[in-house]
Amino acid sequence: MDGSEPLAKKRMVRCPQCGQPALFSSENSARPFCSERCKLLDLGQWANEDYRVPAENQTPALDDVESWESENSD
Repeated sequence: MDGSEPLAKKRMVRCPQCGQPALFSSENSARPFCSERCKLLDLGQWANEDYRVPAENQTPALDDVESWESENSD
């Protein structure tokens, strides 16, 4: 062995976009995706807001608004 091959087996994962096997290594510039195409498709879905991070309703309750208004009125 000349030292060019790592001792550990290369890790393969499923591409989150298409499900095909993808090399999870610094050798794969598109990781964890199988290709640049899948990577760009995923980016486009985020840009189109197809994916969303769930958040709690951030609308203040009417009682909170009225309380704030009464505290800050002149």
